[in-house]
This record gives sequence, structure tokens and C-alpha cells, in this order.
Amino acid sequence: MEWQAPKIVRRKSRRIMVGSVPVGDGAPISVQSMTSTDTLDVEATVKQVLDLENVGADIVRISVPSMEAVDAFSRIAKRVHVPLVADIHFDYKIAVAVAQNGAAALRINPGNIGSREKVEAVCRAAQDHGLPIRVGVNSGSLDKDIIQKYGAPTPQGMVEAALRSADILDSHQFYDYAFSVKASELNLCVAAYEELAVKTDAPLHLGITEAGGLTGGTVLSSIGISWLLKQGIGDTLRVSLAADPVEEIKVGWAILKSMHLRSRGVDIVACPTCARRGIDVVNTVKELESRLSDIRKSVKIAVMGCVVNGPGEALHADVAVCGGGNGKCLVYEDGKLMGKISANDVVSVLESRVRARVSAENQK
Repeated sequence: MEWQAPKIVRRKSRRIMVGSVPVGDGAPISVQSMTSTDTLDVEATVKQVLDLENVGADIVRISVPSMEAVDAFSRIAKRVHVPLVADIHFDYKIAVAVAQNGAAALRINPGNIGSREKVEAVCRAAQDHGLPIRVGVNSGSLDKDIIQKYGAPTPQGMVEAALRSADILDSHQFYDYAFSVKASELNLCVAAYEELAVKTDAPLHLGITEAGGLTGGTVLSSIGISWLLKQGIGDTLRVSLAADPVEEIKVGWAILKSMHLRSRGVDIVACPTCARRGIDVVNTVKELESRLSDIRKSVKIAVMGCVVNGPGEALHADVAVCGGGNGKCLVYEDGKLMGKISANDVVSVLESRVRARVSAENQK
């Protein structure tokens, strides 16, 4: 009997709708990213949003730093397919303006959006246009009185900042909001989410802010986000990287797939290679990832260099290849040995078999 990991029991939360994407109340955990282009450069931003859509972004956030950017945001929203979250700091009037210009949700930072009256104005705009709000707390921009109270950013201070904004929204009978409590310090961030999770039933947006470059940021984000997901905490996520935003979506999906919370596209298992390898595993994986990037159906592929672990991994893959001797490889489908092929044909044969499987499933 095959061993199975214990099922993750997700925290109960209420649901909000970001455009057509449900967040919370057991909905699939959505994957987000944020554009890095100048919002005023409509063409570049549209292209980046479409690139993010193509690799699986459910939601995309765009910074709206000025009134001039509100018009650009509106034009961008008309040319893309995913819901767009307008990211607003400092000027609440921008949030009010963009609410009626294509935003599917508003993100505000309570540490810099201003007084109660300004939060209330944003709340009314969201109510008028049926938009949810994400209250995005960041350890680097907490209210001055909270820093004075706790002496430094703490989980308790971050949670207090979030709930303070919630009190304002609740007083207006506005409950379509989510929280994030992000920090670049891993343990601080996780502790803040853990504390907030038991004090509200609002959906939680996970992320480690300013996590770093592609390698370091991926490691830090994967640890923190999976740590919380394992506890059932989290309804949507963003992996923050100082890299191409497309990489954020790829890493986000990889986290969810590894934890069996969502599946999409090809999932490639590969050995790290050694002197026993009968195929070029590294370049084979790289080429397959590139060629099969358009696949949306969930397909598990195993690329193994030799017969030490290859046949065992093949049992758990939809399609697998295992390096053999004399320039030959073993090919498997659904755990069954299908025959031998030339090592030179591995990429083309695997691509062909994967596409045939996807085509057959689409015709069912």
C-alpha cells in the first residue's frame, strides 16, 4: 500500500471575490504576482501581465502611484484577462479613483494610507463598486505609535495594525477584506500570520516581503509559505522575488504542487545526476520545461539518469525516462515499461507522449 501524506486541514475563513477568482472559504489557493514595469508604460505592462497569465497567475497586482497612473491602469485592465489589484500607498484619493477604473480589488497599507477618515473613504469607494480590500501590513512601515508601543516590529504589533484597520471597515458593515502581515524576517513573518489566523476569519494573503533574489528569495519564501500552508493557513499567496515576476508564479505553483494543494502543468521529477547517468538530465529537464510550458493539464514526468532509482520513480509518474547503457533509454508510461529509445531522442519522445496524453484527456 502506497504511503500518503496526511491531508492538510485548511483554516476556516470567509470568502471574498477578486474579480472572478474566489479567495477563502476553501477555494483553491490562488497564485499572485506584481508587475515590475512602469504602470504609465501601458504596452510593457500589458505584455508583462499576459506573460504572467500564461504561466498561471490567477491575480496580478499593479502599483498605482499617481492619479496619472489611474488612467493607465484603466487601459491595462481592458486588455488583460486576470483580475487586477490596484496597489495604493500614501494617497487615498488614488484608491477612490481607481475603484471605478478597472480595479478588481484594492490593496492599502494602513501604515501609510493615513487617518481613519481616509480609510473610510477607501471603504466607501470599495462598497460602491463591489470591490474587496486587502489590508497589507508590512513590518517596515508600521504606524509610529505601534513602533513606540512595542519598541520594534513584532508579531503583536503587526496583528494590531491589521485589526485596527479591520475595526474601521467592520464599523461600516464592510467585510470583504483580506489581510497580509508581511516581513522580510522569516520567523517574525510566520509568527504574525500564526497569531492573526486565530483572531480573524478574514482570508489571508501569504508572502515573505523583500525575500531577495531568485535563489535566496525562493528558499526563504518556500520555507515561510509552506510552514504556514502546512498549518492550513493561507488562501492566496505571492512569492516576492527581485527577479522576473514570471519566476514568482513558477515558484508559487511549485510550492502548491509539492504540498499537493493544487496542480497545474508539468511536474518534473529529476535526479541530480552522477557518473552513472546515461542521459544529459540537466539539459533534458531544461528543454522539456521550455517546450511544455504551454501545458495546463497536470502531468508528472520523471527524468532519471540511470536504473538505480529510475524504475522506482517511473512507477509514480505519468511519463518517465531512465538512462540505460549503450546510448539507450527506457521509457515508461503509467509505470509500465514501453520499450527503449535512443538517448538522443529523449526530449522529442517525451514531448510527443505528453502531448498525446493531454490531447486524449481533452477529448474525453
